[in-house]
Amino acid sequence: MTAGLAIYQALPYPLRVLVASARGLQLARSRYGPETDRLAAEAVERETWTSDRWRAWQEERLARFLTRAARSVPYYRAAWEERRRHGDRTSVECLEHWPVLAKETVRIDPRAFLADGVDPRRLVRDNTSGTSGTPLIVWFTPEVVRAWYALNEARWRGWYGVSRRDRSAMIGGQLVTPIARTRPPFWVRNLGLRQLYLSAYHLSPAWIPRYVDALNAFRPRFVWGYASALHALACGALDQGLVMPPIAAVMTNAEPLYDHQREAIERAFDCRVRATYGMTEIACAASECDARRMHLWPEAGALEVLADDADVAVPDGRIGRLVVTGLLNEAQPLIRYAVGDRGALSPAGAAACACGRTLPVLASVEGRVDDVVLTADGRRIGRLDPVFKGTMPIREAQIVQEALDRLVVRLVPGTGYTAATGEEIRARLRDRVGALHVEIETVDSIPRSANGKFRSVISRLAPPGAATPPGD
Repeated sequence: MTAGLAIYQALPYPLRVLVASARGLQLARSRYGPETDRLAAEAVERETWTSDRWRAWQEERLARFLTRAARSVPYYRAAWEERRRHGDRTSVECLEHWPVLAKETVRIDPRAFLADGVDPRRLVRDNTSGTSGTPLIVWFTPEVVRAWYALNEARWRGWYGVSRRDRSAMIGGQLVTPIARTRPPFWVRNLGLRQLYLSAYHLSPAWIPRYVDALNAFRPRFVWGYASALHALACGALDQGLVMPPIAAVMTNAEPLYDHQREAIERAFDCRVRATYGMTEIACAASECDARRMHLWPEAGALEVLADDADVAVPDGRIGRLVVTGLLNEAQPLIRYAVGDRGALSPAGAAACACGRTLPVLASVEGRVDDVVLTADGRRIGRLDPVFKGTMPIREAQIVQEALDRLVVRLVPGTGYTAATGEEIRARLRDRVGALHVEIETVDSIPRSANGKFRSVISRLAPPGAATPPGD
């Protein structure tokens, strides 16, 4: 824990509100300006561009972006100079000629990816959440930050009938209250962003009524946050017959939204739930329309879906590794950057979306590359959430693969849970993964990672080509 965070957490609640609100004002000034509404309106206008127009726009911007990176970014310049010395004369303007970039490479030396003449002291610095335990440092110009949040205003809040000017509640991984705290408040008011920030670490059944009370007192127009935390809150409220305040929309981020989670959240909040996809690196984003299709934001970056075992594209509609090239951030460009997630693009020729937008569609996002179950016959099975039907009496569950032939299901039982529920889960898992040994382990809670996120599948196996198995 940093010294600043330790001091903040030691403050009495009114002073924590004051500090959080001051920080919120600072963030609001950096994210939004007089140009925000104009940029958002322009983004909305582009949502009906033809696919040919989008393709031409991205290709022109990508060629310029790649050329500039090869000339002015130390890491890329050195790599291309080395290739030229060995007789490589391929064009830098062709994305397929660039190698896939691992997160660890950027994490080791992030300054090597800063363009010549860029002063980090004049940039906005951020860190990724560090699922692997070590965050990655990223920098942006102030202009890029405002362009990004204008896109958010258009394609995130705007699509759901709310705006940055509305009150919101957020459930996330920020340590807004000490982890060891055993009594409310487990939240802080951030008046600078008109936000109530609720801790994702204290959502025990005993304190769910106090969370609901806090929401009713604050009266947010929309709620957003981690899908797992929103699901835990929703299940607790439903089990205890608690009534949420009127909410226009609930949006999930940072984690995949599973069908059983969506069902419970919509029942508890009595409103639509929409999934979003994005990243701190501002290299790719997508948001769900009313037709429940996830539309990409082409301005943010170019998305490729590559095979699990080779750096080659898979056919549209097939699951693979997501690799992105950001198109907004020229100060620290990330080219063919492996984000660590798996997903699929919508097949070419798919029917037009009923929402009327022509933005490309991300057909599915299955979560992290290592969040899959491996089978003895070489299959990689993701998206196992259908095993846990929304009607099952369980609060949450996590699948841990200990060996090729052994799975452990950690679950928090809900009202009405019996041994028969566990047997149904075993049977449904075997229907999908084969004759593996499945153990059911009931627990009081499932720990979150250090950033407050919840992983639905954890593999203790080393994926092909990995040196060590992934951790929690």
